[in-house]
Amino acid sequence: MTSAPLSHNLAWFRSSYSTEQGGNCVEVAATPTAIHVRDSKVPHGPRLTLSPGAWSAFTAFARTAA
Repeated sequence: MTSAPLSHNLAWFRSSYSTEQGGNCVEVAATPTAIHVRDSKVPHGPRLTLSPGAWSAFTAFARTAA
């Protein structure tokens, strides 16, 4: 297991479908070796760290399931 960079060193972004009114959003930050995912309502809370391959498989599945 590798240690993840601190949240303040990552460039987090939300989907363009998210609004400023809040709601249920996730934020994503990509590095060359990992994709980090967190709850936008709890930015300093836990986060999920995935390999780029796992993230790619997840997003491909999400596109077909929508």
